[in-house]
Amino acid sequence: MTRLPLRARLTALYATLFAGTTAVVLAVAYGVLSRHLHRTLPDPVADPILDRVVLQLVLVLLGTTLLAVVLGWVAARRALRPIEDVTAAARRVSDDRLDERLALDGPHDEVRELADTFDAMLDRLAEGIGAQRRFVANASHELRTPLTAIRTEVDVTLTDPDASREELRAMGESVLAGADELDDLLEALLVLARSQRGVARHGPVDLTDAARRAVADAPACPSLTISVHPRTDGVVARGDAALLRRVAANLVDNAVRYNADGGLVRIETARGRHEGRDWATLRVVNTGPRVPPEDVARISEPFERLGRHGSGSGLGLSIVRAAVEAHGGTTRIEAPATGGLDVTVSLPA
Repeated sequence: MTRLPLRARLTALYATLFAGTTAVVLAVAYGVLSRHLHRTLPDPVADPILDRVVLQLVLVLLGTTLLAVVLGWVAARRALRPIEDVTAAARRVSDDRLDERLALDGPHDEVRELADTFDAMLDRLAEGIGAQRRFVANASHELRTPLTAIRTEVDVTLTDPDASREELRAMGESVLAGADELDDLLEALLVLARSQRGVARHGPVDLTDAARRAVADAPACPSLTISVHPRTDGVVARGDAALLRRVAANLVDNAVRYNADGGLVRIETARGRHEGRDWATLRVVNTGPRVPPEDVARISEPFERLGRHGSGSGLGLSIVRAAVEAHGGTTRIEAPATGGLDVTVSLPA
């Protein structure tokens, strides 16, 4: 039976149940009739009648069984039709045709649940592929920009036969700056890919120490006031030390780059308990341009700067979100009405 198609197995099940039920009913009827005839008629008269009745009942059982097979085959086809629709839709789906949806009507049974699950899977797949396409397009654009600048510098300088040593040196410095920009972008892309793969190493990471290292390595900006405030002692998260230090570095770097002259960056670390678990939190608040509330959800997307001025790859907050999620933590980004960002990451302590 396990080698038969599902429709054949359903048909066999329907026919077996119907034939078995009919056989029981006919057997009970034969027993009642046999007792009645033997009570009212002599055995020599009753036995031939019962023999003919048995033959007729067997013919009835065979006929009803054949009818059950035919009706079971039709009923199985109707029952499996929604599954055939799911199969046909799955065959039609491709990277270029992700708008297929079943939208199955009818009662909320197992088949409807299967169809709804399939539609939800297609929604997630379409969203993921769309995000991947946007990421590839943005990455291509970001990589092409410094390459175009490098090619332009080289072409302009080399087409000038009278280029001086100073011009050649300026061209070399521009090419070197473009190469450094490419190197930073490729490193950020590698860190983002590593973050999305998950965490392979787990160990204690002091978030306060990571924040202080990030401040020490932040771009020099004398007009900014940067301070670290540990609100509790022993703010230690568990995870990959390199990734979590990158989280702190990216948050501080983002807060410094997208800030205002004379602004401030306030960093807080704390340890708390929520929903029965201990959490270590790192909060970075800065002043700077105001971010519209409707754009806050987009700001952690790759290469999304929302028109804010500042250098960098545009991957800082994307790496933060991916690394924190890989550790089982959460990232909350808020945009105060006064400007700047208020970013809090919570990690298992």
